[in-house]
Amino acid sequence: MEPQSTINLVLGAGLTVLGWFAREMWSAVKELKTDLAHLREELPTEYVLKDDLEKALARIDTKLDKIFDRLDAKADKRSTD
Repeated sequence: MEPQSTINLVLGAGLTVLGWFAREMWSAVKELKTDLAHLREELPTEYVLKDDLEKALARIDTKLDKIFDRLDAKADKRSTD
């Protein structure tokens, strides 16, 4: 076999493997993009954002503080009677 034929055969086989690998990677990236898009659609319906939770808990905290302040004021009035 001539050296040029050997080089062509090795180079052809190498490029074939490289092409197969590139195609597999391309399809994996496409599948990941699809999964990520699906996750972006689903995530807000199942989980709450951290900022939204902090805002809700801050409002509850404020209301509880007001309740405790009122209870303390009533307790102070009772103890002085």
